[in-house]
Amino acid sequence: MAERDSRAPRLAAAPDDAAHRRPALPAKDGEQAEPGDLELDEDRVDAAVLAVLLLTAHQQGKGEPWRVWKGVDWEATDRLHEKGYIGDPVSKAKSVVLTEAGFARRRALLRQLCGPADGGDD
Repeated sequence: MAERDSRAPRLAAAPDDAAHRRPALPAKDGEQAEPGDLELDEDRVDAAVLAVLLLTAHQQGKGEPWRVWKGVDWEATDRLHEKGYIGDPVSKAKSVVLTEAGFARRRALLRQLCGPADGGDD
C-alpha cells in the first residue's frame, strides 16, 4: 500500500446512538430516502464496511498489528469524484458532497451490496 500523506483522516468516534450509525439520506423529489426503508442484511453491511476499511490496511512495523483508517481510501474517493458520484474529496472537510449521479445510485447499491441474500427488499 502506498504511503499516506498528511490528509490522513482523524475522525472522532460517533456517539453510540442509532441516529449516528444510520444517518438519513436527504429526500429528493418526494421519494423515501431513508436507508431504513430497505431491508438490509446487517452481516452483509458489516462485510461491506470491513472490505472498505481493508482498503487502508497497514502495519507500523513487522510483527505489529494491522491497522486501518476509519475514513475512506483516498484513491477510491478520487475515482468516485472522477466518475462524477461525489464532489472533490480534497479538502479539510470530514464529508464530501454526494452528486446527483451518486444520489441516484444509492438504492441500487444498498440492495446489491447489503440487501437480503434472497433478493427481497421490502
